[in-house]
Order: sequence, then C-alpha cells, then structure tokens
Amino acid sequence: MRRIVSLLVLVAVLVLASLVSAQEPVEIRFFYPVQVAGPLARVIDGMVEEFNAEHHGIRVQAVYSGNYDETMQRAQTAAMSGNPPELAVLLAIDLLTLLNADIISPVEDFLADEPAYRNDFVEGFIENSQYGGKIWSIPFQRSTPLLYYNKEMFAEAGLDPEKPPTTWAELLEYAEKLTVRDASGNVIRHGLTIVTKDTWMLQAFILQNGGGYNNEAGTEIYLDQPATIGALQFWVDLANKHKVMPRHRDYGEASADFAAEQTAMMYNSTGSLSFVRSSVNFDFGVAPLPGNQVHAVPTGGGNFYIFKGLTPEKEQAAWTFVKWMTSPEKVAEWSIASGYVPVRLSAFDEPVLKEYYAEFPQASVAGEQLPFARREMALHSNQQIRELVLTAIQEALEQTLSVEDALRQAQRQADRILRPFQ
Repeated sequence: MRRIVSLLVLVAVLVLASLVSAQEPVEIRFFYPVQVAGPLARVIDGMVEEFNAEHHGIRVQAVYSGNYDETMQRAQTAAMSGNPPELAVLLAIDLLTLLNADIISPVEDFLADEPAYRNDFVEGFIENSQYGGKIWSIPFQRSTPLLYYNKEMFAEAGLDPEKPPTTWAELLEYAEKLTVRDASGNVIRHGLTIVTKDTWMLQAFILQNGGGYNNEAGTEIYLDQPATIGALQFWVDLANKHKVMPRHRDYGEASADFAAEQTAMMYNSTGSLSFVRSSVNFDFGVAPLPGNQVHAVPTGGGNFYIFKGLTPEKEQAAWTFVKWMTSPEKVAEWSIASGYVPVRLSAFDEPVLKEYYAEFPQASVAGEQLPFARREMALHSNQQIRELVLTAIQEALEQTLSVEDALRQAQRQADRILRPFQ
C-alpha cells in the first residue's frame, strides 16, 4: 500500500512539475539600437510591456545597445559566441553583412502562408529585405529624406510659402534668393543645408539624376557613371560655386541650424521631424525632395532580424512579437511616437494616424513620397564601400580632387573590395 501511495505521489509531483514547466513563458531578447536613456527607449519599454501582458506564454526583454553600429557589433559578437539574441533591429542595409556571417534566418517561411501581410508592406521598404529570392527581414523603423523649409523666410524672399521647389533648377533658384550675405559678400544665412557627412543624400541625387548606385546582388557599384558624376557635381556646385549651402553638416548640425534660423531650407530625415516640431519658433513646411530627370528618394532605417540557432519555440515567439509590432495599429502608434514612416499601407487607414495627420499635416508628407521610394545602397563589405564614397564626397567638397577624379578613385578601390564577391 505504501508503495502505491508513494508511486501516486511521485506521479502527481511529475505531472505538476510538467504543468509548471509548460506554463513558463518562452523568453526572448530583443536588441534595439538606442541609448538606455533615450526617449525611444521609453516608447519601446511601453510596447514590450503591453505585448508581454497580452502574451502570457512569451516574455520579451528589450536590450538597449547603443547606435546602429554598436548594436550590430554586439549582435554579431553574441551570435558568434553561440548566444545570439532572438531578435534585433539593425539597418536594412546590413543584410549582406549578416548573410555573409551566416547568423540570421529568413522570414520567408513565415510569410508563405500570409500573402496579405507580405503585400501590405511598402514595396520600397521590402526591396532592402530581399536577397537570393528570399525575404530575410521585416521593415520596422524606416525613413526617407525630406525637404524642410522656413515659410516665414520664403515670404520675406518673395516666394510662395505653399510652393516649395520641385526641381533642381528651382532648388538652386530658391536657395539663391534665400541666402543672406553681408556687405562683403560673406554668407550670414544659408539658403540651403544638406547633410554631407553621410552618403544617403548623394544616393537621392543619383536616383533623381536617372542613375543607380549598385546592382541587386550587391557586387557592383556605379560611381564613375555620368549620372553619379553629374549628381555629385550639382551638389558640390551648390556649396562651392553658388555658395548657398555649407560644405560640412551632419544630421544634428543641420537640424540645429534650421531651428536656429541659420538656414532657410534643409535636407534631412523624416526621423528629424519630431525634433524640428518641438524646437522651432516659426512656421515651417515639409515637402518631397525636388527631382531632376525623375522624382525618387532612397529609403533608410532599420528592420527586424531573427537570428539563427534558436529553438522552434523561441523562433515562433520572435515571429509572434514581430507580427505584433508590425500590426497596422502598432505601426501607426510607432510612427506618431517616433517620427518614422509607416511601413504598412493599411496603417494609413488607422483612425489615430488620420487624426495625427489632420493635426500635424507636415507628418503626412513622408507617406506621400513613398511611391517614389527606392532601395538604399547595399553592398558586400558595405561599411568599407560607404567610407570610400564618403571620402569621395569630402574630397570633392573640399576641392582637393575634382568630382570626376574623386569618384573614379573610389570606383577603383571599391572594385578591388568587391571582386571576391563577383
């Protein structure tokens, strides 16, 4: 009898242990590129808490890992050491680097049964998610460059504040009228500021000039083509020949110049919209970038990546979180909180986003520009290539080399780097 009782007790304990074990949530780590004290960290905290409250079988832990480069390095190191994060938001253009390291899993299998979900994403954002016939990442915080302009300065210069420039010719004409010089001819207020400490804006000019920057495989770059040379020449002439823009500015400096009324127009990211709105003391407008041969802009920003080496339970949990974060209502909420562009078409129908656009119409312009959005420059050894292009931009702006020589030198160096991948 004692044996039977003992056996029954043992069975009960094992059953109870298995039930407790089954109820333990699947834990996943989510690397997000922001400083711990950043305002977006608080937004992400709120979204993660809401998800965890709704999904008792999953527990997401947000890990704030610095900027994109720092997050990429941390994710790679963790994956290579056999302890990969389940999820990370990394640059869309990091795809080839991650594939070469063999540390991410495709999301193609998850999408196979959900064509409506796949087809609801803005195609310009999906372009940087694909390689080898598969989709490897899901767009999340994406952006395009925009033209910001001071409406009050437009009126003072005799320009219609409701009609921003739409072509390169008009951009130069407006910038000249908006530039203020002292009696000696020195510029005391620029008509235009373009971020020059990055390659993104050059990509916009190349596209608008009818060109392209690389092939789909990421094994060729087109720096020595006429469209690229003409694009950089126009940009350099704005600074050096017409002297309507400063030579060197990063994103923060450009935004600060605009807020301080030291420039009348600027090219900057959609992600700067929240800062501009909270910082300026004047009426400002937002418009699509002016075109030349065509109207086009590159996309930018980060995607969700799921890492290799996960258990099926963790992989499914990661996908559940991605689906939830990219639901139309969450995409709309995230866009309002962050300033990033909605990545799903159905998000534009969300009442909360429609109300936001009615209250703050400048925010809707990025969405209006999406039909002209194209994939961002993405190559094998992408960081090395971008450094070469950035060097060419600086050499041309500083006039240490002609535009043509700077780009041809960068082309030769890039060809050597890319040769092993061809």
